[in-house]
Amino acid sequence: MKIYNTMSKRKEEFEPLEAGKVKMYVCGPTVYNLIHIGNARPMIVFDTVRRYFEYKGYDVNFVSNFTDVDDKIIKKAIEEGTTAEVISKRYIEECKKDMDAMNIKPATKNPLATEEICGMVDMIRTLIEKGYAYEKNGTVYYRTRKFKDYGKLSHKNLDDLQSGGRTLLVTGEDEKEDPLDFVLWKPKKEGEPAWESPWSEGRPGWHIECSEMSKKYLGEQIDIHAGGEDLIFPHHENEIAQSEAANGKEFARYWMHNGFLNIDNRKMSKSLGNFFTVREISEKYDLQVLRFFMLSAHYRSPLNFSAELMEAAKNGLERILTAADNLKFLAGSASAESMTEEEKDLYGKTQEYADSFERAMDDDFNTADAIAAVFELVKYINTTADGTRTKEYLDSLYGRLQSLTDVLGIIIEKKEEMLDEEIEELIEKRQAARKDKNFALADQIRDELLAKGIILEDTREGVKWKKA
Repeated sequence: MKIYNTMSKRKEEFEPLEAGKVKMYVCGPTVYNLIHIGNARPMIVFDTVRRYFEYKGYDVNFVSNFTDVDDKIIKKAIEEGTTAEVISKRYIEECKKDMDAMNIKPATKNPLATEEICGMVDMIRTLIEKGYAYEKNGTVYYRTRKFKDYGKLSHKNLDDLQSGGRTLLVTGEDEKEDPLDFVLWKPKKEGEPAWESPWSEGRPGWHIECSEMSKKYLGEQIDIHAGGEDLIFPHHENEIAQSEAANGKEFARYWMHNGFLNIDNRKMSKSLGNFFTVREISEKYDLQVLRFFMLSAHYRSPLNFSAELMEAAKNGLERILTAADNLKFLAGSASAESMTEEEKDLYGKTQEYADSFERAMDDDFNTADAIAAVFELVKYINTTADGTRTKEYLDSLYGRLQSLTDVLGIIIEKKEEMLDEEIEELIEKRQAARKDKNFALADQIRDELLAKGIILEDTREGVKWKKA
């Protein structure tokens, strides 16, 4: 299995720190509002990466945090006349609802920054003791130039940063030994949440949070650290500087970053009016469609979101779900005999599609090619499954399809929908009319059912229905 490592800028063979285990940290959202579709991309991408590792038999310890103390959260709390804790708790719950609707597996652990302050204070203290950090008037700064490998992830040069640097400077630059030093701890301002520390009553800088939470729940060294490409600099660069200076060892073996999401070929922003929350999308589409759309491109490529592309994703997903539904329907009336020799041969050929799927996923999680392999399998299912097949053969095809779609987080098992008695009676009445060759009445009942939102399909194996 090969993974593109942002650090080396090339694909590398994956070798875990511990055989059969994967330690993976993914930077989670800052919870001050409903998550937007830009937040959804890393969630879906790295959930799929985790699922594939599990499919391959790895035991995955998957940690993804919630940043629940931040300037944006405090601003929102002031606007609403409440506390940062109330805001963050509300939006963590809303975020979890959206993640569940996108079929994101719960993390092994979702640490909250506010619950890990003691560990952050300890790590900052270690950095001061080692000479990598210093305190000025209650603020603690990291000595960026002291860490000789600074810039190795983003491939930025410190001197270039210095000359290009106004945007990189943080508040209180006049106190700093060097304009490039960044904040590890800051004193509280009036009305802000704060914690005790040896330097001041205040709160941690953003970067130290992930360094500490990763260390606490995964150890000093991890296999994979992941997030959106906007986090490469300065967030992940600063995490490396902090963690490696404090722990004295390489922080993460592989760095994975997903590409940006654009809306109609433009950057998503509230000012352009092209900003969509996951909740807004869920009003128009099942979020399985959003998930399928996100996986239709390679995770490192920029992805363009548009109504046309979402419709294409909806149609593609429908092809897969229809094939699965048809297998279930056929199996319902199929003979309970064992697979015939011919069926065993036919089923054996489906391994080719599984192999093709795995080759795509082994090549830096190429979900676009993996989906193409699923479509080939669907085509094969549609040509070899009919009413003459045994239940064992049909169930085996379904199992093969399900094992691959599970990796993608696509649910093909439809919830059992119940019809009310009146609808069932109408369907039976229509069946009787067809039997009596009273086609005018049969058509009349079909139209009546359509008006009630029920679509009928007559097949050789019997009548199928679905909600419009």
